[in-house]
Amino acid sequence: MRDFFIFSSMRKLTTKLCFLFAFSLFISCGSTQKTNAVSKDEKPGEKKSNLNLGINKNEVEDLLKYLSSNELRGRKTGNEGIEKAAQRIESTFEKNGLKPYFDTYRHQFETQGVNGFNIVGMLPGNDPKLKDEFIVLGAHYDHIGIQKPIEGDSIANGANDNAAGTVAVVEMAKKFAKIDDNKRSILFVLFSAEEQGLVGAKKLAERLKQEKMDLYAMFNFEMIGVPMANKDYIGYLTGFENSNFAEKFNEYSGEQILGFLPQAKEYNLFKRSDNYPFFEEFQVPAQTISTFDFTNYNYYHHVADEAEKLDMAHMVNVIKSVIPGIYTMANTPEKEIKLND
Repeated sequence: MRDFFIFSSMRKLTTKLCFLFAFSLFISCGSTQKTNAVSKDEKPGEKKSNLNLGINKNEVEDLLKYLSSNELRGRKTGNEGIEKAAQRIESTFEKNGLKPYFDTYRHQFETQGVNGFNIVGMLPGNDPKLKDEFIVLGAHYDHIGIQKPIEGDSIANGANDNAAGTVAVVEMAKKFAKIDDNKRSILFVLFSAEEQGLVGAKKLAERLKQEKMDLYAMFNFEMIGVPMANKDYIGYLTGFENSNFAEKFNEYSGEQILGFLPQAKEYNLFKRSDNYPFFEEFQVPAQTISTFDFTNYNYYHHVADEAEKLDMAHMVNVIKSVIPGIYTMANTPEKEIKLND
């Protein structure tokens, strides 16, 4: 917030009137610009209550339904459906002012004789030093395509796996582009060929490592379309014990966003999503949030994994809830989230 100063060498009455006028402007400015202003004494994260957290439920539902529609034929890497998904994501990034990290939004690679591509949008940081540090927010946007018919349906639409996570990353890209107050740079990445063995994530992590990117942390979104029951947190974090990610993130958020799910450790989910290649390459906190707990959704890799089975209000809540924590991650003077010894 800029200070107002009164410059006058006129008579006392004029000086007092000018002061009163300027003071009223200061009060007015404080009330109308509260969302965009950060005082010099404000600690990182204190602005979180002032962030514009509005997420449009209709836009969330519209993108989810499109990505998991029969038109996209299950979004298998290399097929026409994933091309349509990519075009929709690229259009949204461009419309909201996100820059391509590479020459275009596409990071091309080949796997098993098939051409694939990740979608990579970037929001540059505004701090002269911290802008060279990066946070990656990611989700895979591919799925498994066509299966053997079950009751006449052969399209594995992949609504929860992982159109839901894709929608979260796209919505966060839109929101952070509007906030536009991140000191560190943020990459918004949609991975392809996850279903072929995390291939897209591996290819991108290798490329960024070769470029000597200063990666602070990677936060991945996987299967967030249905809520868990009887939990005191919103989503569980894979590799919970590997870092202080959950502890710091919950501190930044002022509530329990991330928690520990024993089954996630039991099934070693830390190594089974797109976070893991970034951990392998960079040895920094790289972890996944999910709300699929093996009891609350019966349609994993099933043709019945469709949009109408997901909980839109829950998805909106997940997206809204992670924004303050990510905002603070992008603005702390030091890297506070670290691997445990």
